[in-house]
Amino acid sequence: MLKLSRLADYAVVILVNLGEQDGVVTSPALAAETGVPEPTVAKILKVLSAHKFVLSQRGAKGGYRLARPLADISVASVITAVDGKIALTACVDGGECDTGVSCGMCGSWDTINKAIRDTLEGISLEIMRQKSACGAVMTKRNALMSASTRRGGA
Repeated sequence: MLKLSRLADYAVVILVNLGEQDGVVTSPALAAETGVPEPTVAKILKVLSAHKFVLSQRGAKGGYRLARPLADISVASVITAVDGKIALTACVDGGECDTGVSCGMCGSWDTINKAIRDTLEGISLEIMRQKSACGAVMTKRNALMSASTRRGGA
């Protein structure tokens, strides 16, 4: 199973949330808004700041803000910043084989890995934000329809 790390997932959530805010936002405020534990938010913001995704502002009115628009940040770049190189197997892109023997698949995974990496490069956090807004609308719509059905409405 291919699975995104929890930290990479949280990083996307935090960045999208920052993109929806005006001005700077504190780490505790982001934690409250996203439901991600504050120590984890602080850890992720440190990584995101080091990779120039966010800018930090010190002081009484300090916090974090995006360094560039969500449309200019790809999902792949966030994953790479948090988790390192996107690679399905250890031997992708000329890496060492885990088994230490030739399995006959040398180079075969490169095509699949490139397709996944290219796809993730083509998806911006702005696209993710728009999709999450759609999900929120659908959740509200479904809740309203469910309430209406329970009351006997159409």
